[in-house]
Amino acid sequence: MKRKAKVKIDCNKCKSPADCCRFGAWADLEEAKKITSLGLKGEFFQLEKDKDFPSGYCIGTSYEDNPCTFLDPDGLCSIHKIDYNLKPNSCKEFPYEKNRVSPFAKYLCTAVKKKRST
Repeated sequence: MKRKAKVKIDCNKCKSPADCCRFGAWADLEEAKKITSLGLKGEFFQLEKDKDFPSGYCIGTSYEDNPCTFLDPDGLCSIHKIDYNLKPNSCKEFPYEKNRVSPFAKYLCTAVKKKRST
């Protein structure tokens, strides 16, 4: 049985870097507290219990199907502009999730869409 080669995606080459932010992300509650302390324009929504996050809680960066509230008018991440290390881990890891390509990547990541169509 043949295994598929692991997909390698270089986000630095992305021509539309805000595509993956179209529906926001989930942040650990402790990450959200640090981001909030930056005083950026943006909000968090819908705190939920989630054992997959270090604090046991996660919170969203968008409301329903809206883009991440931390995108600036240029469509770039305002958190990243201040300190990449403060970005939620789910953002830094995307398009991967638990060391595999995220199931959402086929909808949000231009590179994954391109690889699927070739």
